[in-house]
Amino acid sequence: MEQTLLNIGFGSTVVADRVVAIVSSNSAPMKRLKDEAKKDKRLLDATHGRRTRSIIVMDSNHVVLSAIQAETISQRFSTLKPAQQPELPVEK
Repeated sequence: MEQTLLNIGFGSTVVADRVVAIVSSNSAPMKRLKDEAKKDKRLLDATHGRRTRSIIVMDSNHVVLSAIQAETISQRFSTLKPAQQPELPVEK
């Protein structure tokens, strides 16, 4: 089984198939999500001491912090496997 890695900045990667959501860290609910994950020991800090700009939620319920913008990571994610996106049926 081949695992595709998603670059989340500064040499850090996550397995792309396990990503559930990529969100901005600005809102209060996302800050609560980060705090709860830290309390439950599910938080992975991949910011390398920089400001947190995005939060990645994994299927294992882990929360990964990144110093890269959520839009940038989303663009990287969308270019990883364009061939695996389901094709819509074409009406004739």
